[in-house]
Amino acid sequence: MSLLEVKDITHSYGTSRSFWRKQDVKPVLSGVSLSIEEGTCLGLLGSSGAGKSTLGKVILGLEKPQKGQVIFQGQDLYTMDAKSRQQMRRNLQVVFQDSYSSVNPRLTAEKIIAEPLENYEKLSSSEQKRAIADLLEQVGLSSGDMKKYPREFSGGQLQRINIARALALKPKMIVLDESVSSLDMVTQTTILDLLRDLKTMHGLSYLFITHDIRAAYAISDTMAIMHMGRIAEMFRDKDQVFTSQQPAVKSLVDSMLPEHPRYRNAASSPGARQLFSR
Repeated sequence: MSLLEVKDITHSYGTSRSFWRKQDVKPVLSGVSLSIEEGTCLGLLGSSGAGKSTLGKVILGLEKPQKGQVIFQGQDLYTMDAKSRQQMRRNLQVVFQDSYSSVNPRLTAEKIIAEPLENYEKLSSSEQKRAIADLLEQVGLSSGDMKKYPREFSGGQLQRINIARALALKPKMIVLDESVSSLDMVTQTTILDLLRDLKTMHGLSYLFITHDIRAAYAISDTMAIMHMGRIAEMFRDKDQVFTSQQPAVKSLVDSMLPEHPRYRNAASSPGARQLFSR
């Protein structure tokens, strides 16, 4: 059984009404289905407005769909009882794009990471400090960073704090919603390396939402391309994304030029794939 199954999800943000008639709004999501196996990463790609972040919110329980099911660990997210929902929330965490708006600027790194622990665990003060110190070390920071405030960290360091917070409850899965897109290329690479290491260390599953094929290729096991609220194509072998003839996929690949000019003439060339995999 898959860790996560999304079945025929349809969602819109309502309808508009005029004096004469009711006008249907085009759905943001139309019959979307996908699955994520335990210990794997699915890269969910699409251009702006494709519906990928809305799907992420549906999966997280933040947007209830008009139709369809979200099955997490064998239970329907939107029909489960309160106790099951509480357990689901600790097993399904999220890291958003903007590392600064994701935290309270008045809290130290220690307090930021402590939030989920205080909500779900009954740890003594010393146990909690040890847990937070360990989490900081896992994401490449140190216990000496505990007392620092968000303004004292770079964007990449603060995203590491957000990752540590997401790890605090030892979840089964993390939704990464454009979590590296606001970072420079060097920092992106180090964060992607960190996420890969954590995935292996903890047996995590990821839903990696992005518009950047280069980043998705670096971390994902499988890929799904969204276009106009639908899944345009699924790739169990991520190398196939470079040879796909599906128009939405080709457009997305062509829009992501490799860094070196010598490879810019063909995104599907072996050289381009080497660049994308770094």
